[in-house]
Amino acid sequence: MLFKRKVYRKLEEWKQLSNGKSAVMLEGARRIGKSTIVEEFAKTQYEDYLILDFANESKDIKRNFEENLQDPDTFFRNLFLLKKKELPRRKAVIIFDEVQLFPPARQAIKYLVADGRYDYIETGSLISIRQNVKDILIPSEEYRIKMFPMDFEEFLWANNDTVTFPAIEAAFQNRRPLGDGIHREIMKRFRTYMAVGGMPQAVDAFVSGGTYTQIDFIKRTILDLYREDLKKYDSENREKASVVFQTIPEQLQNHNSHFKFTKIDKNARYKNYVDAVRFISESMIGNECINITEPEIAMEAFSDRSNFKLYMGDTGLLVSLIMKSGGQTDEDIYKSLIFDRLGINQGMIMENMTAQMLRAKGYDLFFHEFRYQEDETEAEKKYEIDFLLVKNRKICPIEVKSSGYRTHKSFDALAKKYPIKMQDRYIIYTKDLKYENNILYIPFYMTGCL
Repeated sequence: MLFKRKVYRKLEEWKQLSNGKSAVMLEGARRIGKSTIVEEFAKTQYEDYLILDFANESKDIKRNFEENLQDPDTFFRNLFLLKKKELPRRKAVIIFDEVQLFPPARQAIKYLVADGRYDYIETGSLISIRQNVKDILIPSEEYRIKMFPMDFEEFLWANNDTVTFPAIEAAFQNRRPLGDGIHREIMKRFRTYMAVGGMPQAVDAFVSGGTYTQIDFIKRTILDLYREDLKKYDSENREKASVVFQTIPEQLQNHNSHFKFTKIDKNARYKNYVDAVRFISESMIGNECINITEPEIAMEAFSDRSNFKLYMGDTGLLVSLIMKSGGQTDEDIYKSLIFDRLGINQGMIMENMTAQMLRAKGYDLFFHEFRYQEDETEAEKKYEIDFLLVKNRKICPIEVKSSGYRTHKSFDALAKKYPIKMQDRYIIYTKDLKYENNILYIPFYMTGCL
């Protein structure tokens, strides 16, 4: 099933603004729908198109890239002969699918864009693999767009619901609650989205009336693909990305979700696994959240990368990882999650969902832990802000509550310790919107409005 995706609009903007002067690279994890949306874009925005799938292309196609790029006429003649298809100049696009599997094609973008006959779209998964780019010149003519799993609004679109999210946005902008009945209904839909996840195959199965057992089978198949990719990385690197990835659910159960290498091995150290963690993050199958030592708007300058959290890129996949050892049937587990009757720590699932939604909005993920002493009569206490955003050059702290609690001691300590300007303070929780004491309490489904 073809779903409406927001990245389509970004591709339209690239085509209009670039006007043939750059290629576009659509990067993201496997099975999030890159190839599908790119082909749909090619069909609707051009007179014709050609797909080169480097997972399956012949040796002759690849040899053509290596031998004939300096002579574009020969290059295109051979390409069209081998593919048995010719394209009209300046009215067609050539798609390089899974371009990371054949680096010379990515390097060729520089010459092909300069030639100017066609537009070019690349798709890539796990494109940060060093051995795939270490010997090539990454073209400056490459405009990159990150694509993520389907967000909540896209999930609603897939279910033919175009009414709910505009209502959510209006309530957020006006800082007015939706009302208990409407809120409960939207939270049920949101929990369904959280359980199913944003992988298009899983969403397709849900929309088509598949059982949760069938949906979970699809997600486990995707997880197996990720494991295979990680094994390829591990076969040429000492760092064990596979182990890091497998421990994510356990890591998220730690106090404040901090990643502890002792969960992998008692002698494990950050410096020995830093590349593995970075690989998982850059490949977009995981979302890394970094501690900053000072709450300043130039957050990257104050990052302490040895202190971090690692979330799953898709919360639906996290649910499948968590559930694999359960004694209940998939149907019972999923229904318990959707109806808020699941007897496990749901906090990590909700926090993972928040991280996923913030990344889909384009935010990098940072948190801040600090110590503060209220007065000399009390001991110094440790506090943590779950997420920090920058809006209008001001800090926006975010706290995530997996229930309806509205405590905000960390916010209070932050304001007292640091003389910083804060744009807004958000507590994300399970209840309806509420504005109180300069804090905006928003339900989880409004995170996409930040």
